Amino acid sequence: MNTIRHSTALMTDMYELTMIESALHSGYARRRSVFELFARSLPGRRRYGVVAGTARALRAVEDFRFGREEIDYLRAAHTVGEETLRWLENFRFSGDIWGYPEGECYFPNSPLLTVSGTFAECVVLETILLSILNYDSAVATAASRITIAAHERPCLDMGARRIHEEAAVAAARACVIGGFAGTSNLEACRRYGIRAIGTAAHSFTLLHESEPEAFAAQIKTMGTGTTLLVDTYDVRKGVENAVRAAKEAGGSLGAVRLDSGDLVAQAFQVREQLDSLGATETKITVTSDLDEYSIAALNAAPVDSYGVGTRVVTGSGQPTAQMVYKLVSREDSAGIMREVAKKSVSKATHGGLKVAGRTYGENGKAAEELIVAAPNREAGLAYLKARNARPLQVELVAGGKINPEYTAPESLSRAARLHRDSRAALPYPAWRLSEGDPAIPTVLKDICEESGGE
Repeated sequence: MNTIRHSTALMTDMYELTMIESALHSGYARRRSVFELFARSLPGRRRYGVVAGTARALRAVEDFRFGREEIDYLRAAHTVGEETLRWLENFRFSGDIWGYPEGECYFPNSPLLTVSGTFAECVVLETILLSILNYDSAVATAASRITIAAHERPCLDMGARRIHEEAAVAAARACVIGGFAGTSNLEACRRYGIRAIGTAAHSFTLLHESEPEAFAAQIKTMGTGTTLLVDTYDVRKGVENAVRAAKEAGGSLGAVRLDSGDLVAQAFQVREQLDSLGATETKITVTSDLDEYSIAALNAAPVDSYGVGTRVVTGSGQPTAQMVYKLVSREDSAGIMREVAKKSVSKATHGGLKVAGRTYGENGKAAEELIVAAPNREAGLAYLKARNARPLQVELVAGGKINPEYTAPESLSRAARLHRDSRAALPYPAWRLSEGDPAIPTVLKDICEESGGE
């Protein structure tokens, strides 16, 4: 039996449970159903999105169990009745989940997760799946844009102090998927094997009687390869003190960090000063509320790496991916699966199970996101194959059993590699930071309608 690390069952909205209660009374709770998680559009009119949080979501599904404490709370709060509590007490997700693997780029209406099972067991997962994928994907998308702007220069996550403590851990993981090289958050490093980074803040310098004393103390414990923060007082004097401290310790300084002022001008001045002092191998890293636009502005400056905080962990202005979770197919009274869809103005959906693929042009770049509404997955895959479209979805959960490939420790590095490849295969407009249309169009085909069937 799997050990529950921490129950995620109450990390949900109340109406998920009240819907189950009403469906139990109507007799429809056990109707076979298909739910789809997708985004109607890309927030901020960005050119693409990045899937992140899948492994965390799968773990959350695994831990979605109503134990004694959860049941006792719901009973005391009179949230639902005894019949529903009995159903919840025995809940184990037994359905199937297909979805885009972490790191894959996505576009409007991409079926990022397709959850199949009974209505009750699928609907109860809505909130937890959305909360994880909405946040992680927003951060990964911001991180991806930031690493585009950085042009292969390392980007490092320093945003832990700007958000909720658990969100900081999730953000660090999502940043790696988007291309970041490390994080200052040690819990994220422990959980996910991410490279830890960090040396000292201004308070360390202020603690000492002088800047040279502070630098000497840091070098004594961290070695000359450390990074010294040189703008607590005067930058020019700080660089001089930093280089001298490393030389006196018998080595060359690893890097200096700039955290304020005109970073472009300072980077040029500091590079010139470092070279004049013989510290030609000493690198320059910059911090100070950076985002993709400020980093792009630093492209011509002699900067070697970037420390990014507030902006990346808040999605760089888009803190949610605005994904939704909708019922697209359900069993009728005769046991036949039927497409269902909302008709609401501006919030209409397209019914039916979807299978997704991506087509490519002669230049090898992605051409379109092909979404096929099909009577079953096999028919959809056959349609994609006939059009030379690369299938995008993988089987994440089968019969309630999670595929360990997508939750294993190495899944993070695999997701980062997949993202690099997926992004590299997008056409040039995808790399633009300006607002615009999605890099490739989403084309929806309903082969049930084309064949005249249900």
